[in-house]
Amino acid sequence: MTESVSSAPFTGDAFFAGVGGIELGFEQTGKLRIVYANEFDKNARKTYALNNPDIPLDGRGIHEVKTNEIPNCDVMMGGFPCQAFSIAGYRKGFADDRGDLFFEMLRMVNAKKPRVVFVENVKNLVNHDKGNTFKVIKEALTENGYYIKWKVLNGKDYGNVPQNRERIYVVAFKYKSDYDKFVFPEPVKLTKTLHDVIDFHGKKDEKYYYRQGKQPFYDKLVPEITSQDTLYQWRRQYVRANKSNVSPTLTANMGTGGHNVPLLLTDSGEIRKLTPHETFNVQGYPFDFKLPDDTANGQLYKQAGNSVVVPVIHRIAENIMDVISNNDQPSSPTRNSGSYALIYTSMDGRYAGESYVVDFNDDVDVLKQQVKTSGKPILTDDEYLKFVKNKKTGDFFMIEKC
Repeated sequence: MTESVSSAPFTGDAFFAGVGGIELGFEQTGKLRIVYANEFDKNARKTYALNNPDIPLDGRGIHEVKTNEIPNCDVMMGGFPCQAFSIAGYRKGFADDRGDLFFEMLRMVNAKKPRVVFVENVKNLVNHDKGNTFKVIKEALTENGYYIKWKVLNGKDYGNVPQNRERIYVVAFKYKSDYDKFVFPEPVKLTKTLHDVIDFHGKKDEKYYYRQGKQPFYDKLVPEITSQDTLYQWRRQYVRANKSNVSPTLTANMGTGGHNVPLLLTDSGEIRKLTPHETFNVQGYPFDFKLPDDTANGQLYKQAGNSVVVPVIHRIAENIMDVISNNDQPSSPTRNSGSYALIYTSMDGRYAGESYVVDFNDDVDVLKQQVKTSGKPILTDDEYLKFVKNKKTGDFFMIEKC
């Protein structure tokens, strides 16, 4: 841990920490230090501990963690497991046992009430179950007092990394004055190429090479893998080239069947797959990020595929930390209590928006009266899902029972 991080003024708790990509992005601001991390996967914990020996790392499942066992923090962060919401998964959402892990993190949020909650997940989270899944997540955060903004960002457009990786980022603020000041980063020009993160020149271990007689489909690779400007994938029956000349989205199951590790053409004209280190490079990890020698490559590929684009996290974290560093007297408007919530939402299509509770009341008519002067509609659940389906842009209210 660097001196600047060890003396950072703000603290963070991390859940579903993986190998620590989200935490790394925040620590790179020099304004936040991680005081607690939780990760259940033993192989991911080995990588995490190797790179973060000073961070307390809890290996229990989050269901077992009591809220009084974790420290208070300014920022709570996590990318709760996305398999239940992934396009590549079974699309079960909350019906999948993994889908309730968000609510376990919410349990920690409600107990510690951090100033900021940061969540990263797959892009498909906003579409899952026709929009119902993300609606539940939004309402859970807003009804528990948070003002939220979300946006889908692509790593190649917002992190200057040569990978096509779209993810949703949700930032929730305890105080409206913080929320009002926060903006997501603007796009940046992609200047890094695959040659900046992948070694096309040097010789690697033989196990990474595809050879005649070694792979039954080798003869189908040779006529298709012809350029060093892009990466390729073997898709069971054909070779797929990434036409945008960046890496395709790295997946957790690459190297373990299904979507194979991306392939490249070396300077010597040989075909090989990326090494585990190269997959972390493609995610924007520092070149000196350490990988355990005693962990199988399949597990390392899984860790990289499950991780985050660190430079995107860093850019969002910079904006978050600037806001809370310069807002010495954070504040929120007074809201009533009640069994119904009046929720304001503004959406720019499916993939960007913001939302918060305007007020609570036991009388729905009182809440409806507050909306009348705004000129904005009150949507029913069905109307909201239709709004999402049609990728509409606009502002509206909803009244939900808490």
